[in-house]
Amino acid sequence: MKSSALSTQRAAPPRPRTTSAMLLAGVLLASSGCAVANSAGGDTGRADGRTLRVVLTQEPPTLEPCEASLTGTGVVVRSNITEPLVERDPTSGKLNPLLATGWKQTAPRTWTFDIRSGVTFQNGAPFTAEDAAFSIDRAVNSDLACNVEGYVFGDEDLEVKAVNDDRLTVTTEKPDPILPLRLSFVEVVPRTTSTKAKVRVPIGTGPFAVRSWQPGAAISLDRFDDYWGKAPDFARARYVWRSDASVRAAMIDKGEAEIAVALDPMEAEKDTTVAYPNNETTALRLDGREAPLDDIRVRRAIDLAVDRDGIIDALLGGLAEPAGQLVPPGVVGHNDAIEPPRQNVAKARALVREATADGVPTDRQITLVARNGMFAGVSETAEALQYQMQEIGLNVRVRMADTATQLQYQLRPLPKNVGPIALLIMHGNQAGDAAFTTSQYLLSDGPQSTFGTEALDRRIAAAGALSGEKRQDAFAGLLTEQNESVVQYAHIAHMNGLLGLSRSIRYEPNSATGDEMRLAEVRSAKVGSAKGAKR
Repeated sequence: MKSSALSTQRAAPPRPRTTSAMLLAGVLLASSGCAVANSAGGDTGRADGRTLRVVLTQEPPTLEPCEASLTGTGVVVRSNITEPLVERDPTSGKLNPLLATGWKQTAPRTWTFDIRSGVTFQNGAPFTAEDAAFSIDRAVNSDLACNVEGYVFGDEDLEVKAVNDDRLTVTTEKPDPILPLRLSFVEVVPRTTSTKAKVRVPIGTGPFAVRSWQPGAAISLDRFDDYWGKAPDFARARYVWRSDASVRAAMIDKGEAEIAVALDPMEAEKDTTVAYPNNETTALRLDGREAPLDDIRVRRAIDLAVDRDGIIDALLGGLAEPAGQLVPPGVVGHNDAIEPPRQNVAKARALVREATADGVPTDRQITLVARNGMFAGVSETAEALQYQMQEIGLNVRVRMADTATQLQYQLRPLPKNVGPIALLIMHGNQAGDAAFTTSQYLLSDGPQSTFGTEALDRRIAAAGALSGEKRQDAFAGLLTEQNESVVQYAHIAHMNGLLGLSRSIRYEPNSATGDEMRLAEVRSAKVGSAKGAKR
């Protein structure tokens, strides 16, 4: 998704810690969740004024464009190497032309797109409607098992046809009022791209092309001089990755990088950091297939045990808001009437005791799985949740995992014979519509759901066919039903990101930055420019 810049937001000072937060911090100091810092040495990137250096939390799992809806891939690929037909403004939600110059619904199930002329791929081939049709077919209809297929299209096939070089039609299985929005997730590649295997080095129409990928070290990009749009300020870009937030921050301070993502909240007062709402929501996904999590009383108890304010104040530096639903404000379907639950340990303990009396094995060990580098303070947050769940009478252990392992727990087919799992997730709805959340996380057989109800499934299907206020009200009701009758999630916080920015550049992060950092929007600036100015 493309994005127009938001106003730069000054990082707010951390809020005063509450008594519970101070107690929580004390518990965490006594625990052993220390991260091991990666060395910042060995980075051959130089501050030459022509190379934009970005430090990520981890190496991207792939650069395959059809996997660009994965945060680790999209932050490099989207808008930089490849582009979609349509872009969404994250502030207004408006859809804007990109590789398509216009579109309209020409039949109940058919949309027609006008294709931009004069666009060239990085391999020199001209871009036409045939490439757009190929890209959609490859991402949605092929056997590649692309993440975008399940996440955005729910495994439904599309009928795609290039009418001529300048026009494309897309026909859905049933009327789809948000098809152009869905297509903003499909990155366009040349029709010569493999359909048998995912690619390592993608070719697109974006402002940068891949020069090299050194596994475990760096990804380097070169400016694409035949780019159809405005040329970026920087001739090159270089991505490296460091798992330790303090190392990433130090690379900004030492002039070793121009941009550093996901900094620790303790860095918020620096004039080289900017806080921004990133549309990410953290939550515990409770696997209702396994005892004791198959009992709704236990799931409700966990929801009541979470000290959201304490975690935000003590561990997230106040740079988040308590959450009671998976989608943040601004997303179609967000329910303003839902209030985040207040911690109620006494009530939570009573629910656990009631379940125990009825024979539920509440002493069975629950594994709380969290991913290293998911956000600053993730290991401490996992330990805090473990402590809070143990306080109400549950048996919990923490397992910190790498990305590949965490995805095995997060995506279907889910692992078997692993016992009850409470998975710490961070969901970002960058599309701005709750359909993308409910189809993934609330459907009984959703790609990132462990269970659900038939009644909720029917309501999700019905809501997806609506538009306007009816669509908003239907999805808001679904989120309420999840909280009342399913409780698959114990929501924690709507997150803010904290970005490190060198004084030598100007960049305005927005709610899409965590998933799609447009390097072409980064401008050179004189060293020492005021932070209050646009960056």
